[in-house]
Amino acid sequence: MRKILILFLMSVSCFCFSQIKTGTFSELEILKNENSKPVIIHLYTDWCGVCKIESFKMNKDKDLVKTVNEDFYFINFEAEKTKESIRFQDQEFGYLSNGNSGIHELALALSKNKNQPVYPLWIFLDKNQNLVYYHEGNLKPEVMKQKLSEISAQFR
Repeated sequence: MRKILILFLMSVSCFCFSQIKTGTFSELEILKNENSKPVIIHLYTDWCGVCKIESFKMNKDKDLVKTVNEDFYFINFEAEKTKESIRFQDQEFGYLSNGNSGIHELALALSKNKNQPVYPLWIFLDKNQNLVYYHEGNLKPEVMKQKLSEISAQFR
């Protein structure tokens, strides 16, 4: 009986606390050949309050979570703490240290502002990894759902 109760509680928490599944750039390199999907890259930092609020609101929206998890690859990229080399679109990117802080070269490459990206930063790529939407700053769940719907409609 106790095992059944534990199993029930675990399954209930999965339904109540849905979250966007995140992947990595190395996984993307493998998966793009197996099952090509559009890509969402979210650049953020751990000190960005808007980034935290935005993530909370998006994970709270069950329809948005479902759409992203089923139809897109989602990469949550911490631009100033990620230190490992990343291979993306046949290029290698590394971390640029500046004493106690730094920034990843990929964050600068993805940003239109090459000196300092604006956080949060959203990059939407089609399934061929071509840029289809670029957004600096807060992206509301309603706007994101609209953009995802537009991107999905292009590839049906």
